[in-house]
Amino acid sequence: MSNCACGKKEQLPEWFRQEVPDQAAMGRMRSLLKETGVTTVCQGAHCPNTGECWSKGTATFMILGEMCTRACRFCAVESGVPQEESVEEPLLVAEAVRQLGLKYVVITSVTRDDLADGGAEHFARTVRAIRMVSPECGVELLIPDFAGDQISLEIVAQSRPQVIGHNVETVRRLSSSIRSSADHDRSLDVLRSLHLLNPDVLVKSGFMVGLGETDEEVFSTLQELKSAGCDIVTIGQYLAPSKEGRHVPVARFVEPGMFEAYRAEGLRLGIRFVVAGALVRSSYKAEEGFKGCCNKESSCQ
Repeated sequence: MSNCACGKKEQLPEWFRQEVPDQAAMGRMRSLLKETGVTTVCQGAHCPNTGECWSKGTATFMILGEMCTRACRFCAVESGVPQEESVEEPLLVAEAVRQLGLKYVVITSVTRDDLADGGAEHFARTVRAIRMVSPECGVELLIPDFAGDQISLEIVAQSRPQVIGHNVETVRRLSSSIRSSADHDRSLDVLRSLHLLNPDVLVKSGFMVGLGETDEEVFSTLQELKSAGCDIVTIGQYLAPSKEGRHVPVARFVEPGMFEAYRAEGLRLGIRFVVAGALVRSSYKAEEGFKGCCNKESSCQ
């Protein structure tokens, strides 16, 4: 059994079982994160891999506050009026990366439709701050769509992270019903633009299954992502953050064999690195994806 965000128990298939993480290592990570005052998506989005990642000393940082201007029907992050940008935050994140001794870090954010550039320059400042104090640390960004604004996309692309990701989140047919103020084709255009704006940066996307899609739609989405120039794709099982009306219920639990079929199809299509599984999330094994692409001959920085 596992607890959903509402505190009620729901039955999960046996393949969701995880090893108990190193509690001492998790405690150290909690203490360090509390000291630095930064936010991790591990906590804010109820990620099921928090124990595994923290016990290994890795984390994904969430910048630009904890309040999103959108209200997607799959997401645990709160929606509402966001706080002002913190000019100190890029330096705080960089210092946290240094103190934690991270070799690879993922930076993501809530969506900030209230900002003229969607927060693009804040992302770029964070990358530059990390490079200043931890020049050997790999940096991956997971960005919102910035309303498709090309100038904002260019700002993040030219900050030269190793990887830039933007998630399509679901298949085309379901996109408009679960993604607040988003658009499937716009997300694909974002991925194409990132690929063109900086060919040296690996482009990544991800989506969930278990929302009511068919396997054929999953295969079609993989083809779309390949056509959009994606190098890395993640596919994971959707788990409802709560049983509130805002969050859509789980339509099905995809079996491990089907996840392997998705992965095999993505690789057959020519996507360079595909990770698929029940507990896979956007930043899960992010460094492994980056290194996997680098090992297959690339212009990795």
